[in-house]
Amino acid sequence: MMNNEQKFFTHIKSKLFNGKLTQSQVDGINAVLDAISPFSIPEQAYMLATVYHETAKTMKPISEYGKGKGYAYGHWTVNSKNKRYCVKNSTKTSVYTFDEYPHLYYGRGYVQLTWFDNYLRAGRELAKVGLIDDEKLFLKNPEMANDENLAAQIMCFGMAQGWFTGKKLAHYFSGSLKNYKGARKIINGVDKADLIASYANIFETALRLAV
Repeated sequence: MMNNEQKFFTHIKSKLFNGKLTQSQVDGINAVLDAISPFSIPEQAYMLATVYHETAKTMKPISEYGKGKGYAYGHWTVNSKNKRYCVKNSTKTSVYTFDEYPHLYYGRGYVQLTWFDNYLRAGRELAKVGLIDDEKLFLKNPEMANDENLAAQIMCFGMAQGWFTGKKLAHYFSGSLKNYKGARKIINGVDKADLIASYANIFETALRLAV
């Protein structure tokens, strides 16, 4: 719980937002803070840093710029029977057809959820804990991954349980262990790992200032 919210926002505004925050960004940050409140401060800091990076500083769930252009999950391929299909995951060993699901599963939400299989898992896991009624919700309507509340739950459960890469928060944050650089593997290998770690350090300082 924050006892001094002003110190938190003053610090991140200065260090990460060029001295200015819009109301939309403030609202987005508050929504994320509410969702991640059960986690430790280092975990919260890393989740905020991930949101900051993956949403291009908007702090709102967004769709991937370019909608997956140039990536296997972002385009249809036509087979010899003139059927459109797309691969389900990065192994490219299974596919779904446009007739089954007429959607491309490019990045959406706070963590930029990608691939058919990850949308399927997100639905199954949230249905399992009673947060949604239909385990295929995100397959049928992928834009629901941009719903603020659902996007937050995808991030929290996904990062805690290792949905995206098999790596999870506990691998990098436990007791005295705090590995902001390594934690990037929870979402996307080592892509921009140092940069996102630097954001996490700023968010951690802000969170501790507000305690």
